[in-house]
Amino acid sequence: MDFPHALRQRRTRRRLSQLELALRAGTTQRHVSFLESGRSEPGREMVLRLAESLELPLRERNELLLAAGYAPAYQRTSLGDPALASVDTALRHILDGHLPYPAVVVDRYGDLVAANAAMGWLTDGAAPELLEPPVNVYRLALHPEGMAGRIANFGEWAQHIVMALHAEVVRNPDERLAGLLAELREHVRDHPPGAAPLGFAVPMRLRSPHGELSLMTTITTFATATDMTLAELKLEAFLPMDMATTAILSRPARQQPASEGGARGGR
Repeated sequence: MDFPHALRQRRTRRRLSQLELALRAGTTQRHVSFLESGRSEPGREMVLRLAESLELPLRERNELLLAAGYAPAYQRTSLGDPALASVDTALRHILDGHLPYPAVVVDRYGDLVAANAAMGWLTDGAAPELLEPPVNVYRLALHPEGMAGRIANFGEWAQHIVMALHAEVVRNPDERLAGLLAELREHVRDHPPGAAPLGFAVPMRLRSPHGELSLMTTITTFATATDMTLAELKLEAFLPMDMATTAILSRPARQQPASEGGARGGR
């Protein structure tokens, strides 16, 4: 794909006018128009400014640079690389510090990268094949043999996940993510979300051997990362919504479900 087409496609996908993009990038609408028509060629700095203004993922910023004839600016480093050892350690501290509540780190496809010792509350009773690395937490949550049968408000929770993935696919198209979305939609098509509005925070009501857990989640991303691996990681931490859930999750380890704590995906 040439640069004019690539730029126009990404701008329209984000529903920005040429003027809005120009204002964000510190240039003129006329210049953006010339770039999209091929009448002007961008400098490397302008490509990076446009990519930043469009809030593109790092991988798409590299693609835009390549389309303009420049070398990629962002690298991808394995989490196992010594260069990221400090990041790996920091993630482990964050996960362990969230105990006794579950927390996981996933990549952009929902594949498990790491989890703390409380993940057993989520995986309890799931089919063994769903826990084989790489574990996909979206599949685990919505698969009939995963967590689905234990989620009391499955319709609302499932719709929450599907809507979030759909928005990501629309914003940043990806064949693999689109395939996962199609699979998850098959799992939830017979489970309408109900009449209540979903809102921004949808608690998960999860049945456990010790009673129902009411959990909300917070998601942390590495917004300033310049490495694609880090930029695409998400740390999802579960928090109790009531005192009963707090009491259950705070039980001694011997009373908790078998844990997948410390698990890592097949990276």
